[in-house]
Amino acid sequence: MSKTSHPSDLEDHLGYWLRCLSNFVSGSFESKLSDHDISVAQWVVLRTIFENSGVTLNQAAQLVGVDKSSLSRMVERLVQRGLINRAEGNDRRSVGLTLTATGKKLVPQLAKLADENDYAFFKSLNEKQRKDFLTTIQKLLTANGWEPTTHGNDRIK
Repeated sequence: MSKTSHPSDLEDHLGYWLRCLSNFVSGSFESKLSDHDISVAQWVVLRTIFENSGVTLNQAAQLVGVDKSSLSRMVERLVQRGLINRAEGNDRRSVGLTLTATGKKLVPQLAKLADENDYAFFKSLNEKQRKDFLTTIQKLLTANGWEPTTHGNDRIK
């Protein structure tokens, strides 16, 4: 009779715990954002455009780490909500994305919620532990081919 090995438990995997933490932190933030009828993904887009006013759809997709068609749908919803403007660029193919006055006013409010959410989850870490945790995460991402320009999407495919 052959002996089958017992598979490792989910709880034995660091990735499992990272996903639990990420889901927990994101879920809490999503709940806070829902008061403003904004998703976490939309928040990332708004924050990216806040820092990169006039960015094209292609550039924004790269910065955010999503495909162009997904971002296009998200941008359309944010345009309809009056939070983003599309401005024609130098040629007909390039359209710059900017925040409306309402969007510019909303981003700092949402950033405060993000800061509060981070604080709530990571307040048990002192400054050195927090810095070390961040450094470890960044080191693991870099060691596995993650780059800010691709968000690792090129490694997943």
